[in-house]
Amino acid sequence: GALWETTGDCWTQCYPQRAQKYFIDFLCWVDEQVPAEVERIYAIMDNLEMHHCHDLLLFMLTHERWEFVYQPTYAAYLNLIEPWWKTLRSLALKGRRFETWKEIEEAVEDATAY
Repeated sequence: GALWETTGDCWTQCYPQRAQKYFIDFLCWVDEQVPAEVERIYAIMDNLEMHHCHDLLLFMLTHERWEFVYQPTYAAYLNLIEPWWKTLRSLALKGRRFETWKEIEEAVEDATAY
């Protein structure tokens, strides 16, 4: 997920697993969501291994307006998206049972839209 804290916009995508290729795909998708006139995108990242992958370096070469800022280890509370994750889990997933992947995607989409 991504949060544009000054506008309140939030974007989420569902992927079948946590993997570098999906992370880069998500960044490309977010890049399309942010208006072209925005000259700089600062992505605040935790220290998850995939946030330091070689593919991210390649992404940075072709997406020059992006800058990645890494928060200190064990300081998740500094990232403004963390409260969104809590809200998303509560709105979309808590206490629910899903039969299909499509149902999960729809629940996440509905919660994000809300």
